[in-house]
Amino acid sequence: MTDKPRSHGRKSISVSFKPRELVTNNPRLAGVWTARIITLFPEAFPGVLGESLTGKALKDGKWQIETTDLRLFGEGKHRNVDDTPAGGGAGMVLRADVLGKAIDHTLKGARGRLPLVYLSPRGRRFDQQMAREWASCDGVTMLCGRFEGVDQRVLDHYNIQEVSLGDFVLTGGEIAAQAMIDATVRLLPSVLGNAESIEDESHSNGLLEHPQYTRPAEWMERKIPDVLMSGHHGKIAEWRQQMAEDLTKTRRPDMWQDYCKARGLDPDGSKD
Repeated sequence: MTDKPRSHGRKSISVSFKPRELVTNNPRLAGVWTARIITLFPEAFPGVLGESLTGKALKDGKWQIETTDLRLFGEGKHRNVDDTPAGGGAGMVLRADVLGKAIDHTLKGARGRLPLVYLSPRGRRFDQQMAREWASCDGVTMLCGRFEGVDQRVLDHYNIQEVSLGDFVLTGGEIAAQAMIDATVRLLPSVLGNAESIEDESHSNGLLEHPQYTRPAEWMERKIPDVLMSGHHGKIAEWRQQMAEDLTKTRRPDMWQDYCKARGLDPDGSKD
């Protein structure tokens, strides 16, 4: 037996000079969109990403996920990864030296366009456009924070982009990472299998999605709108567009303003 990398078609197994426990049991797929996650809880992945369409795509090798256990890079007998904040204060902060080693290990051998992001409540808010940008890359590397956050020097040294799932605080970045990966992976070619479903959904064209209906035609004395049963595709398209505009105007006035501005429309939806 030798430790030399062996070729298995599209699959390649890389050699690690770290302890044996760092070596993944899953062979790395060459040329496949990859989510690399640095976390204290690698067992949390793939989580819900292993279910439904994203899970099937994962099993089919249309994308892959790699986790780096941050604890394995900790210092001392107990592999400490955090310390008290400089200048005092509550909580603990993830150490720069520990994070640096974990990031270097994770990015070793990585090729292509790979955004490096830190899941942070003070970051730019994640949206559909960002998901599209990530889907056009070769993958994404995510640092999941814990405690009071990470040493600022790490963010500065690696030029890490801070990204937020929303205006609220979670106990860690793992849930946010899974949500962002799900939003991105479903945009990869052949994952959903129906390009039209992506084009019509919320946020794809700057509007919220129109209401959806299916059988039975009447339920609890509520009927499907007649226009959807008419078979007139032009009128159906007009109705859906109008419903999308009305919903967006009512529920997301911020999105509606951006939509109108991008199309040279007044706030009421008419041309300037």
